[in-house]
Amino acid sequence: MRVIRKATLLAVLSAALLALMVAATPGTAATSASRQTVTVSIASITPDVPTSPSDEIKFAGTVRNDTGAPKPAMRVRLRYTPQRIIDRASMEVYAADQNTTTLPGNVSSSSAMDIPPLAAGEETRWEFTATPVQLGYRSFGAYPIAIDVAQYGVPIFAQRTFLTYAPPTVPKPPRNKLAVALPIIDQPHRATDGSMFVDDKLSQSVAGRGRLADLARVAQVAPKTVTWFFEPGLLDDLDVMKSGYTVRTKDGEESRPASAAAGAWLTSMRTSLASSPVVAVPYADPDVTGMAHRGLDVQPNRAIQLAGQKAGELLGREVKTNVNWPPSGRLDPDALDLLSVSDAKVDRVLLDPGNLPPQPPVTFTPDAASTLDSVNGPVTALVADPQLSALFEPKGATSVLLSTQRFIAETAMISAEQGQTSPRSLVIAPSRRWDPNPALVSALLKAAGRLPWLQMTTLESIKPSKASVPRAGLTYTDADRKDELSGKYLKRVKETWEKAQLTAEITTTKTRSSFDAAVLRLSSSAWRSSSRTGRALTKQVSAAVDDRLGKVTITGAGSDRPRKSLAGSDGVVPISVKNSTGAQISLYVDVQSNNRKLLQVKDQNERLTIGVGQSGTVPVPMNATGNGDATVTVQLRTVDGKAYGEPVRLTIRTTGYTGIASVIVGAALTVMLAAVVTRVLRRRSERKLARAAKNREVSTA
Repeated sequence: MRVIRKATLLAVLSAALLALMVAATPGTAATSASRQTVTVSIASITPDVPTSPSDEIKFAGTVRNDTGAPKPAMRVRLRYTPQRIIDRASMEVYAADQNTTTLPGNVSSSSAMDIPPLAAGEETRWEFTATPVQLGYRSFGAYPIAIDVAQYGVPIFAQRTFLTYAPPTVPKPPRNKLAVALPIIDQPHRATDGSMFVDDKLSQSVAGRGRLADLARVAQVAPKTVTWFFEPGLLDDLDVMKSGYTVRTKDGEESRPASAAAGAWLTSMRTSLASSPVVAVPYADPDVTGMAHRGLDVQPNRAIQLAGQKAGELLGREVKTNVNWPPSGRLDPDALDLLSVSDAKVDRVLLDPGNLPPQPPVTFTPDAASTLDSVNGPVTALVADPQLSALFEPKGATSVLLSTQRFIAETAMISAEQGQTSPRSLVIAPSRRWDPNPALVSALLKAAGRLPWLQMTTLESIKPSKASVPRAGLTYTDADRKDELSGKYLKRVKETWEKAQLTAEITTTKTRSSFDAAVLRLSSSAWRSSSRTGRALTKQVSAAVDDRLGKVTITGAGSDRPRKSLAGSDGVVPISVKNSTGAQISLYVDVQSNNRKLLQVKDQNERLTIGVGQSGTVPVPMNATGNGDATVTVQLRTVDGKAYGEPVRLTIRTTGYTGIASVIVGAALTVMLAAVVTRVLRRRSERKLARAAKNREVSTA
């Protein structure tokens, strides 16, 4: 290796002054480094887990000058320490530290390399080799290392990472169980169940480097132990897209051709996950806790039923629904009880660690499995590890290598924690709407499968054991409640649901409402952060429900002042109902007088069944006590007595002449009979007179 050139006296003084400034203000180094944009990166570490004291470890990478100006000679150095990291908290502190003055202190002469002057934008490679013995490693564990680039002996940029040393030890580190849960969850893209989409985001997501396309790539290479959580509403949307669809735009509507990408994505998922555990989250991923707190107790169960049905149909296989992963990984006892008594009898939940913390707090990594009590019996709670889960979706730019080295170190640290006498369970669960890097996820899963201190397993296989720690119970804070869909919002959703159920309750086949999926989309947890979109969808679905309700109408009730006549003080008024729903219906017509002193309406209990496109009529008995106009309110009702649609007000014109007409008719009959008798007698008298006259004429002759 080249020896660094002697610095001038001015350069040495400048470097010393810079070092003093860095020591006085720890934050200054990171700020200065970020401005200098001379970067050093680690491209490879081979092997990533040395297992023998004599293993040759090769470190390689690059230095790049992005300052926009030539850069004088610099030096790249491997920095290390023979002291392993003592716990995961220390590991987090080290990884987050950007201060170049706190880098590992050891630098060997064999692990330093001079870099010649770099022109603007120029890059050069570096490479070091070392053995665990040279680095001072003696025992199993994770060690901090760094590569820095220095000028005049002062580091100006550094890249930190970890190296795990795993020599044969007695006893061997415990082999902890690791289950990985990966979500395939999106937000709803339709209001009703037709082919009208409110946006065209899915077409971008399933193609090219889109989020869903990347998820499909992960599924193709993931081990069969990974448990996949599908939101069936997403599958439903893609199934519609593959046959052609329409997108609502600012200017109206635009037709889209059949999406080959959507069909290919569904096929890929069916094939890739044919042998993997698959769980369906409730349809549309509803805000279950918010619904439990607002009295929407029926909807979560229906969402679970519909989820199992749709996921099974579209994936072509059995899909479990007894495992629940609530939004944000948080629920409270009310929501847990609601899930446990559902048709699926949810007996396993996947939670965020803040929702079920250890009690008392522990200094080591707790076992993932625990037991909760519900009204329907014990429920297994699985708590995701936050640090390991975060590695599957790192914030900001990070390399696959650095994330993999961190993952290896984290899991090794867990195995090496003091006090562990038996294997523990670990669960990884990135956020439900994550945007994965397929190369990173693939590398992490491959690493997990080959590390001797980990055993990959399915989520279902993890159960509470002797390693489980006491936990505080479900911790649901005021902040968690504020994150829920608001009471005002869910009230409108509940009203829309109740109206939608009426459209099914009047059918003679008693099928489920065709609006179930549409209303469940309104309750999606996606609208927690996008309530405006949720309100717009609610308005569309509510209008569609009202339109369906309006297809059952009272004939003749459309004018401003609809009138019907009652011919007499007693009689019947026919009320006709037209069915334009497309299905045979059965209902009751409830008529109530608004002025009982003038008009009484007898109770009606005749069920009216009307065929498709036909009308039915119910004769309603009424009694009037005088002449004039009276009003009645007509309300259609289901067979269960629920009001269907809006009530209609009709005016009944009463004439009250039936009794008088009877008297008039009787008198007229008497007069008519008298006239007939008179005519008969007159004709008899006339015939007698004629015969007498004729006899006299004969006698005279």
